Amino acid sequence: MATMHEALEQAMGHHFEPGTVDRIHQEGMAIGNVDTMSQAIHDVYCGIMADHTDPNDKDREQAAAMIAALQKASSWTP
Repeated sequence: MATMHEALEQAMGHHFEPGTVDRIHQEGMAIGNVDTMSQAIHDVYCGIMADHTDPNDKDREQAAAMIAALQKASSWTP
């Protein structure tokens, strides 16, 4: 599995300068995949009171659905 950095480089078609992801974050955007999104969902919705320490199948399903919704909302068609 490619790292987030490698996936971004591949999608952009070139190597980007150090700090690119930081600049993306400063603009209020995030880069995510099912793994990072499921961890974020777990951190926000399960939190400290969770009966599990890592994202579970439900978190991963929600992450996949969230990514699909974000992709749909951010798709551009002329």
